Amino acid sequence: MTWPLAYLVSVVLVLTIMAVVTWLRSAPHRAAVARRRRRRAGPDPLVTLAIQIRLGELSHELRKVTEDPDVYARAHHWRAAQDAYDAMLRDACRAAGLAVVDHPLRADERVTEDERLREELELSARGWSW
Repeated sequence: MTWPLAYLVSVVLVLTIMAVVTWLRSAPHRAAVARRRRRRAGPDPLVTLAIQIRLGELSHELRKVTEDPDVYARAHHWRAAQDAYDAMLRDACRAAGLAVVDHPLRADERVTEDERLREELELSARGWSW
């Protein structure tokens, strides 16, 4: 009686292990794991804070260049600060999960005022401040 019982237990154990392995490899299980990972993985608050601080510094730099008439090469400094601000705005939008144009800015391209305003308003609506 012990041999048939041992055989039955081993068959049930092997079938259970096969069922568990099959479930772990199935598409519904992988989709559930991916959903859980996406739900848990939020934006890093320290990265968000660093972006907000840098945006604040760049906006201060833009105001300083605009208000100070004695800045040497004023147009060049303003353009450089504006381009850096636009690039940082794009990084902020990516961090906040907003849709942005992903092609890199080139020296001959500028972000339009409408696009910049849209990005700033979207970030403000999501609670960003700088």
